[in-house]
Amino acid sequence: MNIDVYGTLVAASLVLLLGNRLVAMTPLLRKWTIPEPVAGGLVVALALFGLHSFAHIDVKFDASLQTPLMLAFFATIGLNANLASLKAGGSMLVRFLSVVIGLLVLQNVVGIGLAMALGVDPLFGLLGGSVSLAGGHGTGAAWGKVFTEHHGLQSATEAAIACATFGLVMGGILGGPVAQHLMKRIGRGEGSQAEAPRGAHTQAFEEPKAEQPTTAAAFIETLTLIAISLAAGNVIAGWLASTPAELPAFVCVLFVAVLLANGLALVGKPVTEHAVALIGNVSLALFLAMALMTLRLWDLAALALPVFSILAAQTVLMVVYAMFVTFRVMGSNYDAVVLSAGHCGFGLGATPTAIANMQAVTARFGHSHLAFLVVPMVAAFFIDIVNAIVIKLFLALPIFQ
Repeated sequence: MNIDVYGTLVAASLVLLLGNRLVAMTPLLRKWTIPEPVAGGLVVALALFGLHSFAHIDVKFDASLQTPLMLAFFATIGLNANLASLKAGGSMLVRFLSVVIGLLVLQNVVGIGLAMALGVDPLFGLLGGSVSLAGGHGTGAAWGKVFTEHHGLQSATEAAIACATFGLVMGGILGGPVAQHLMKRIGRGEGSQAEAPRGAHTQAFEEPKAEQPTTAAAFIETLTLIAISLAAGNVIAGWLASTPAELPAFVCVLFVAVLLANGLALVGKPVTEHAVALIGNVSLALFLAMALMTLRLWDLAALALPVFSILAAQTVLMVVYAMFVTFRVMGSNYDAVVLSAGHCGFGLGATPTAIANMQAVTARFGHSHLAFLVVPMVAAFFIDIVNAIVIKLFLALPIFQ
């Protein structure tokens, strides 16, 4: 059964409405602060898994809007990245980046170690490590192709995509429970608002349900900036392809958006924050809904036991690391709680999952301006550069020669 692009857009919108109702009607989902797109998307994915398994019916959605929505989301992150604000939070950004790098290394150590202990090619350990988890579907697929062509690892791309899918699901599920547990450590209850730093203002993605006052002109101007970012970012990504400096398209899009926003600010024409927030949150919600409702859960069911064992261990590692490293290093306070929830999102899944996790936590417990300042830039920009370096360093080990 094939669903065209319009039907897919309708389905994604219904998934968001379903997720909203599920969270509103289910105390357990609210208790564990599960993001609405995750709740609705997983229900639909499970229903499609049932149709595939028992009725032998496959529903195929037209995912042509999924990538533009993802790129639009990253463009709005770039448009919201004020370099002066990032400089003000520079020390925390560097500290958080060091925490993130530590997890990347541990993910690969655990993955390779378990692969060797289970008697499978250690390259599967890398695929079940930072390649597909912190890297996501795009990075996983790219490295999977390299592993097949240059290292002779068969079905590497398929395994990478399955691992990234597992990470996307678990990243969206774990952020809320981890935050719930950490809130008990700092003695904070629901509705106890966090103290905002003096002079701070709400970040663009911090209040997805807040009304965003804007005008048609501001909306069109922002949409133009996003379109320029997508077009120029894809051109740059094409230039860098197959070179040592190759980067995913969304990183190039984000980079162009940062340059545009800060260039306009220098000439006294800053972007309209409300329009950026509105378009960014809509793009984020629709992208997550499409990503989760189109999950092929039967691919996860088909994972070989050794790879699934590696992913199970990585899930435990993420939870332990977030609670005992991320939380403590980032200050053992409310900001650290939100940062830990976000780290679960992109440490296993992707940047949109991290933002959704943080939105779910802050909607319940209060603002965290620092988290929404630091996480988008680290998760969307720095991590891909650092992860590429980490992966190449591991591939230089004797066991891969």
